[in-house]
Amino acid sequence: MNTSRDSDDATIPGQRQDATPRPARPPGSAADARARVCEVLLLAGVSLDSVTAADALLITSELVSNAIRHGGGVTAFRADIADGLLSLSIGDASPLLPAPRTGTVERPGGYGWPLVQRLAERVDCRTHPEGKTISTVLRLL
Repeated sequence: MNTSRDSDDATIPGQRQDATPRPARPPGSAADARARVCEVLLLAGVSLDSVTAADALLITSELVSNAIRHGGGVTAFRADIADGLLSLSIGDASPLLPAPRTGTVERPGGYGWPLVQRLAERVDCRTHPEGKTISTVLRLL
């Protein structure tokens, strides 16, 4: 099954069939992004109560939150499933790649990026003139 939710070619929910498809807007929050990933997982028959879904939603939250917090906002978003793999791509406006850091009392955090790298089967970071795109692949069991 090939299930996709893409900011480049998805239609707006509730849109009339005879209307010209318009690109969906990138999610404005981690909650919006998780809702889109939940929709894709459900369409593919993945239980939202599974560990795999929890991992997918955690990866989504981390990448979108970081794009909003450190990257100037989400500029592109894609979530699709093919051949038992969930592919996520999140674009933001910053060309700076994620870097591991250790949290301190004054600046807590630093756990998300290593967690994404551990949970995803593959992580790819690419810069481009508009910023960067981080793509992950997670095997669905």
